Amino acid sequence: MERYVINSDDAPKAIGPYSRAIRAGDFIFCSGQVGIDPATGRLVEGGIEPETRRALQNLSAVLQAAGSSLDRVVKTTVFLADIDEFARMNALYAEFFPTAPPARSTVQVARLPAGARVEIEAIALVGV
Repeated sequence: MERYVINSDDAPKAIGPYSRAIRAGDFIFCSGQVGIDPATGRLVEGGIEPETRRALQNLSAVLQAAGSSLDRVVKTTVFLADIDEFARMNALYAEFFPTAPPARSTVQVARLPAGARVEIEAIALVGV
């Protein structure tokens, strides 16, 4: 099975030695996205809500570059710096997955890159 590296100018550049996403067969494996604005290279301000929105917009851009979309996501993992922000993150997350949301795990972690409050990774099917 071939594997292909996915890049997108509409999502932040990787901040380490990893690919934004890999397509393998009919699946796309997306690295975690934080709330970095690709235009400025900086974390958006305002806390968990704007960071969640930007992280999901970044994830959507990567999926588009891979020939997929948020509608094709089958699994996400959400990493939170503070589990007490779960409800606020969840409300924004629900806007991006209004029907038939993907399977999901959510965990609290000690720290996230760039001082982020949230990071979201995904596995999706190819196609829109």
